[in-house]
Amino acid sequence: MNETLYIGIGYLGAGLGAGLVLLGAGLGIGKLAASAMEGTARQPEAGAAIRTSMIIAAALIEGLGFFALVICLLVAMNFSAPKQSNVDNNATQVQAHK
Repeated sequence: MNETLYIGIGYLGAGLGAGLVLLGAGLGIGKLAASAMEGTARQPEAGAAIRTSMIIAAALIEGLGFFALVICLLVAMNFSAPKQSNVDNNATQVQAHK
């Protein structure tokens, strides 16, 4: 495989991974907010406690999302610089010994 294909695969994987991460985090925070609104509507006096719990949970979801995005970027960087094959390394070593 040539180097361009490795770079393309890395960026494709990172893009798909980032999209899935953002989709999951968005759905999670949306479900969390909907549940918090329902809870506040049913019991308005507990609104402050529900809001605090919702903000903490949303922060944890966002933190997990950012962590996953960093992993996706690291995957893209790893694929963008393919390593030399063993055949190339052996040929270089043989030439160095001559």
